Parts: sequence; structure tokens; C-alpha cells
Amino acid sequence: MPARADQATRPESKEWPLVEALRSRDERAFAELVERHNRTLLRVARLYVRDRSAAEEVVQEAWLGVLEGIDRFEGRSSLRTWIYRILTNRAQSRAQRERRQLPFSALADDHEAAVKETRFRPTDDPRFPLLWSVPPRSWPVERILARETVQQLRAALEHLPAAQQVIVGLRDVEGWTAEEVCEALAMTPGNQRVLLHRARSRMRQALEDYFEA
Repeated sequence: MPARADQATRPESKEWPLVEALRSRDERAFAELVERHNRTLLRVARLYVRDRSAAEEVVQEAWLGVLEGIDRFEGRSSLRTWIYRILTNRAQSRAQRERRQLPFSALADDHEAAVKETRFRPTDDPRFPLLWSVPPRSWPVERILARETVQQLRAALEHLPAAQQVIVGLRDVEGWTAEEVCEALAMTPGNQRVLLHRARSRMRQALEDYFEA
């Protein structure tokens, strides 16, 4: 059996019981892990492999990689980061076979401005060049927490470009740190910041349009 991190060196982590359960081939633990991450893994795979059936195959290969490699997991990164790195490695290999290999940021994003230029003063403004001409508005908390508003946010998320969906989903829905996202998706901090900014800006614009209507 492959060597494992021993009791003295294994990381103190709340997720380590899950690691041990996976090593014991606990089917319930594995099913819960798949249920939590499979949808987002598929979204990531489709950034590299456009065909859905091929992307599903990539995700299945990644889960097999998790089962085959869990005994060698040493906890140097979080379990979820490790899983996503397996997925991106499988997806990149598939993309190379299909001659589609591109940097992550070029796969599914666009270059449209995150905020409309009309929201800012012109560059030749004598007093406040490039500052807000129409600043963001504050909204009542009760409206932000309303069920209809949550539904609007979900709809806005689904309409984002695929790469932005993945980034804002990991950062703002799953609670990942910027460092975890960059490591898991093999992307630069700069690309991560740009995609996150564009995604958040578009979702805020969607809320503004909804409240004004």
C-alpha cells in the first residue's frame, strides 16, 4: 500500500476525517464529496472541453484519480484544491489531445468592460477625471435578503461567461480564498482578480437594473 502521512506529520485539519474515510473506501463519504463538487467540476472541465459528454468523461476520470491517489494525499493543500488540480490536469490533457490547449483566462471570457464607461467622468474632466459620475447606490438590507433578490442573483450568475461563473462561484459561493482558486485552476493572481471583478460588477449591475425596475 502507498505510504501515507503518519499521525505525527499529518496536517491538523477538519477535513482529515474525510480523507481517512475516503482511504477506507467509505462509499457514503465519497458520494457526499461528489454531490458537493461535481457540478462545479463539470463547469471547469467545459472551459477546456466544450463538448458536454467529453467534459463528463473528464470529470469521471478526475474522480477515479481521486480514489487512486487518496492514499498519497499529504495535506500540503486542502483536499478540495487537490481534487480540482486533478480535474484541471485531466482537462488540460484532454484539451491537448483535441488541440484546444489555451490559458484559462482565454477559454471562456470576453473583454467587455465590467462597468459601463458612462458611469465615470471623462478623462478630460477638469475636476474629477475618471471618477464616478453615477456612483453605486446602497440598497436596503431587507431587499437584499428577500427571496426574489436571491433568485435574481442566481439568474445573473447563470448568465455570466463560463470562466466568470467558475471564479465567482468558488470565491463568493464556496468561500475559497484567492490563493486556493489560483492553485486549483493553475491561473495567475492577476487573471483571477480580473475575472472576479468582472463577475461581481455584472451581478451588481443586474441587481441595480432589478431594483430600478
